[in-house]
Amino acid sequence: MWQRVVAWMRFDGLKPGVKAPLPKPRPVLATAPLAEAPVSPNPGNLRMFRYLPKGLKAGAPLVVVLHGCGQSANGYGVGTGWCALADELGFAVLAPEQKAVNNPGTCFDWFNPEDIARDSGEAASVAAMVRTMVGTHRLDAGRVFITGLSAGGAMTAVMLATYPELFAGGAIIAGLPFGAAQNVRDALESMRSAPLRTPSQWGDMVRAASPYKGPWPRMSIWHGALDATVNINNAQALAAQWADLQGLSVTDAQQELVHGAVRLSWGQQLEVYTMPMLGHGTPIDSGDVGQPGPFILEAGISSSRRIAEFWGLATRSLQRAEPRPTALPEIEATLTAANSAPSDGNPGPSKAETLIWRALKAAGLVRR
Repeated sequence: MWQRVVAWMRFDGLKPGVKAPLPKPRPVLATAPLAEAPVSPNPGNLRMFRYLPKGLKAGAPLVVVLHGCGQSANGYGVGTGWCALADELGFAVLAPEQKAVNNPGTCFDWFNPEDIARDSGEAASVAAMVRTMVGTHRLDAGRVFITGLSAGGAMTAVMLATYPELFAGGAIIAGLPFGAAQNVRDALESMRSAPLRTPSQWGDMVRAASPYKGPWPRMSIWHGALDATVNINNAQALAAQWADLQGLSVTDAQQELVHGAVRLSWGQQLEVYTMPMLGHGTPIDSGDVGQPGPFILEAGISSSRRIAEFWGLATRSLQRAEPRPTALPEIEATLTAANSAPSDGNPGPSKAETLIWRALKAAGLVRR
């Protein structure tokens, strides 16, 4: 059963009865800007890679990036554009990498209790890497951020729950909320459909993971509506979890269209991007930064840049700001209705989410 988790995390929508191929070797880049560095303690037996732009100043921010299954630290750091943004914006990059000896699919073990508890396993290793980077390179401990895709996204949720004091912000792409799984069976079920819990129940799982009492990191959530690997209702569960932690009402979001994506935002604390035509992967705009690859998908919008802007690492460029279109009155009207939809107290799909989904269908952006 454990192998099925790897299969679902690595392959987008396997057909029933089709046996997943064996894990393939991770691609090797011709140029690998991230260099490996030692770390101790390392109870989770992970590898530590780092990228330090030339002329990096003391007090610079740090961005932690967690790859998905079958990916590498260098491949994900370069492909998603984080290394290029580090050069442009002046921050350091930390990229932990999973070992095949820990997980043959090279997935972070976001569903293993020994790896997702504070001071234990992989979570403790990533925390040690953060402290090492901050101390060794004199980085700003108050401006440390973390992001990840798929299993790396789920592990990002783990880090923000178990070590929230280390991070000013997070971003989860095609991931799952903290507490969605405690074993392999849970993981498979959660990837197909997030567990049904109220926002306060989701929030309580994070509050119980550490002695931290807040304020909580700001959060950016990204998910493709056509993701056949991790169901999009995990994005809804993540939004509910972090809205509860930050004392926000789920239905108080503002909506806008940004380069074909539906963006919900709650001030500077929480945002959710839904990509109507995106499958399982990190969306990039290779005309800006990043290189397409397995699960790094050309989408005409750079999630990395948008996340950096949301975290305050960059000023939002007027060139990249997209005015709200007037050619889709159906989606405008439905988003307005979604904004005013009251909560029905049901832990399942909210009225707002249902209305947004209808809006996407009315605009011809989804067909199922």
